[in-house]
Amino acid sequence: MPRNVVVAQSGGPTPVINNSLRGVLEACLDRPDLFGKVYAGWHGIEGVLKEELLDLSAQPAEEIALLRTTPAAGTIGTCRYKLKAKQAEDFARVIDVFKAHDVGYFFYIGGNDSMDTAHKVSVLAHERGLDLIAIGVPKTIDNDLGDSEFTLIDHTPGYGSVARYWALNVQTANQENAGSSPADPVLVMQAMGRKIGFIPAAARLADPRRELPLLICLTEAGLTLSKLADRVNDTLKTHGRAIVVVSEGFDVGELGSRKDSFGHTMFSASTMTAAQAVINYLNDVGLPVPGAARANVPGTDQRHSMITASTVDLDEAYLVGRKAVDIAVHDGNGFMATILRQPGAIYGVTFGKAPLEQVANSERFFPKSWISADGFDVTDDFIRYAQPLIGGDWPAVPLVGGVQRFARFQPIFADQRLPAYVPETYR
Repeated sequence: MPRNVVVAQSGGPTPVINNSLRGVLEACLDRPDLFGKVYAGWHGIEGVLKEELLDLSAQPAEEIALLRTTPAAGTIGTCRYKLKAKQAEDFARVIDVFKAHDVGYFFYIGGNDSMDTAHKVSVLAHERGLDLIAIGVPKTIDNDLGDSEFTLIDHTPGYGSVARYWALNVQTANQENAGSSPADPVLVMQAMGRKIGFIPAAARLADPRRELPLLICLTEAGLTLSKLADRVNDTLKTHGRAIVVVSEGFDVGELGSRKDSFGHTMFSASTMTAAQAVINYLNDVGLPVPGAARANVPGTDQRHSMITASTVDLDEAYLVGRKAVDIAVHDGNGFMATILRQPGAIYGVTFGKAPLEQVANSERFFPKSWISADGFDVTDDFIRYAQPLIGGDWPAVPLVGGVQRFARFQPIFADQRLPAYVPETYR
């Protein structure tokens, strides 16, 4: 007898997250013998708690197809609501909602914390007598999900696109800096990534031959403002200009930072950004050439630009979503779908699985061996790792009236069968 499905998203979105959603949805629709209705938790696990289940099975095929080139999380929503171990009522509510709607499959698209949630729901469901198969679908632009040996997962969907964004962004910024350097010789650019350097490292992909006056400052390099100022001034003396890419978590002292509900620092919501602190310091110390340092701080466009998305990333995001359903069918409960790189000079991947318990709350840091000896660059090993992920083509984004045509789901929700509920954190 077919059982119903809930798929949900959590955490910060990516340009390709909806293609993983499409992969899950289409793979389930292909097997009506196993899967009944496919619902989306409206705004992630919060939607499950509130019994707000969007009926994806009822959506037009055209809109489902458009998920391929629809960025961010506007179609079904995401959240930063973390189910903590002490929130017994929340966990019980999730199981009650699943029982009320005959849900036998739960797919959770997200990063470290999301895999933890999927694992906990999986365990509790079996303790409460609910036959539930819970599967994780990896997602994070930070590329920090998995182990430091890259054996659990080689890279996460979303990273290839944000890496391409930074490669293209630095290329364009170089044109600006080269032209305006008599007045603005230093351009400091701040990249997302909390305290893990995979995103700013991707700036090197704009200049793999190292022909630009480009400095990359990862949090993991342990640089100080004074060391940075010395290196910038040396670069100015040699080239007359400098482009500096810093992690948003670059150590510039207290920024008045805020935390999200996962407990992660929200650098983009801080009262002062790292880039601003860097240019203030550089300008105060003084530059050896005329002009001043300027800052450029991209925002959430890093994780929602479809125009700069990687076609490799789009394809892999879709296939890992389909792999998650394949795992549910053939392997059962408690896994996350993974992407593993094939050995050899020619890039290729296979899709596998890893135990949810193993990847839950895992955190991978940027390898120290990929940071240059002077701390202001990344090595060729990183370039070889990241270059294939950004692809070689532009994504084919449909336009209507000159603007992008994104998927538009109809607000068709399952009938609510349980009393209204307020999630514990909001009481």
